[in-house]
Amino acid sequence: MAGALVFEPAALQAAVAAVIAGFGSGPAECDEVARNLVEANLTGHDSHGVGMVPRYVEGFLEGGLTPNARVRVEVDTGPLLRLDGQAGFGQVIGREAMAMGIERARAHGVCAVALGNAHHLGRIGAWAEQAVAAGLVSMHFVNVVARPIVAPHGGADARFGTNPFTAGVPLRGRPPMILDFATSMIAQGKTRVAHNKGEPVPEGCLIDDQGRPTTDPRWSVIEPPGAILPFGLHKGYGMAVLCELLGGALAGGQAGHREQGSRRRVLNGMLSVLIDPRALGDPDRFESEALDFAAWVTASPPREGFGPVQIAGDPERALRERRQREGIPVDPETWRQILEGGERLGVPAEAVSRLGRPAAA
Repeated sequence: MAGALVFEPAALQAAVAAVIAGFGSGPAECDEVARNLVEANLTGHDSHGVGMVPRYVEGFLEGGLTPNARVRVEVDTGPLLRLDGQAGFGQVIGREAMAMGIERARAHGVCAVALGNAHHLGRIGAWAEQAVAAGLVSMHFVNVVARPIVAPHGGADARFGTNPFTAGVPLRGRPPMILDFATSMIAQGKTRVAHNKGEPVPEGCLIDDQGRPTTDPRWSVIEPPGAILPFGLHKGYGMAVLCELLGGALAGGQAGHREQGSRRRVLNGMLSVLIDPRALGDPDRFESEALDFAAWVTASPPREGFGPVQIAGDPERALRERRQREGIPVDPETWRQILEGGERLGVPAEAVSRLGRPAAA
């Protein structure tokens, strides 16, 4: 990333935690939010990393984000939970919700967690990673309640969010499969990153406010809005609708069919299904078959121009290792916005910069 600032991960986390303290968050929440955001950057998902902080500041100042909130249980049947995130930081609410689901899945073999009204849950792959660390398979359907930014297949304007789907599968003897993708051609945060860097997005990702193809990321970042397109034509669109119906209408009780205007808060609903493979009878058979298949598919000889065949989660782990060694790049405009966001919360920019200690790449 030419011209970027490079941060040692622990220093960047400390700097972001200092900004989060400006929300009035307690020390544990500051650390949790900052750790989660930096972890997203480490895995290469800069769209869900520290660059989200300015958006959080705007959401908080308009009253759409509640610091120090905790999960509220609304329905509890044992293997079925309905939870209200009370507009709290999604990095905290998501971890609490998954911890409750993991406990129930271990007790009952399965748990469905319907979580609504959580502020931005961040990189959903983090919640699949939490589940696989406990030996569980998980699936997550997520909707986004904010200004619509994705057009339906064949549509000329935005009607819903990037609505991610995520799944995690533990694999004995090797790192797990973590499948984590937006149902749009590109995550909205990636258009923000491209806009801040002054770079175009790939062709086929965006339309302008007249429904015409464009590579200018401003159509997803500033007014008047255009729209991001769903991936895979009708396939991504179908997945987006499914996430809206399950993560939104079913789990969160709020689908994204209402005009959100200029409100800056981002709320998520998430339906998570957690399964304990041991409850299905023969965990050894599952583990053996899963590992054998992973070995079989990754043994495919790579085509010209490609590296070794990988499974979902492998690229993120490789980048995480590299960024732990080499540092996390952040473009100057994003860093400026983070410092400005801290100032709006009463956190001096000099104090944040001193903690972060950025250096030119």
